[in-house]
Amino acid sequence: MLLINNSLKDSNDNEANKENIKSETEHEPNPESAGETLENFGSTRLPKATESRIHCLSIIGQIEGHMLLPPQNKTTKYEHVIPQLIAIEQSKEIEGLLLVMNTVGGDVEAGLAIAEMVASMETPSVALVLGGGHSIGVPLAVSANYSYISETATMTIHPIRMNGLIISVPQTYEYFNKMQERVVTYIVTHSNIKREKLNELMMNTGDMMNDIGTVLLGKEAVECGLINEVGGLSTSLKKLNQLIEEKHK
Repeated sequence: MLLINNSLKDSNDNEANKENIKSETEHEPNPESAGETLENFGSTRLPKATESRIHCLSIIGQIEGHMLLPPQNKTTKYEHVIPQLIAIEQSKEIEGLLLVMNTVGGDVEAGLAIAEMVASMETPSVALVLGGGHSIGVPLAVSANYSYISETATMTIHPIRMNGLIISVPQTYEYFNKMQERVVTYIVTHSNIKREKLNELMMNTGDMMNDIGTVLLGKEAVECGLINEVGGLSTSLKKLNQLIEEKHK
């Protein structure tokens, strides 16, 4: 009889220990979930107010549109970015958005969709171009309230391109012109560059080999009015904090 009581006691103790372990693990962050978020979205979980009031959103690699890119390509998926922007705008804990960019461009409509979302947010935003902000990355860079570019970063401005099967009819050229006008109008509206200067850079034939367009270095992008200032991470964070304080006032 004593052995039975002892075994029952041990069983109860084991059950209590399991409940304690379960209770402790429920309050601990799941490292696999955090890793999955970082892998899929290119950013960590939304920070708490005690950690930071600024959220960093990265635009890395090629911007993927309606068609899946090869698995070896590093991509930014617009269906991942747009829900994040909505969550940031609705969050009471996040007061500023830092858009960090190093992109070769990509899908025009996907890039414009992200850019329009950023530009329409009430949350103060600052864009920082590191490495490159090419092609459709240009509208993304100017979508924030203020933009910076590092000294060694470059931005490629060129007309819209399309690969694959193209039907050579007048309607195709008209479609290209409308798409081009969408991009040009957006860039001119959200930056200080003049339309004539932007068109001149796009149609330049002496700067790029076997193609038309212009590659701008950091200071050149600022001089033509495309980007506000040359700077880095610390200057971007200072400016973003300044915009946050101005919004509070």
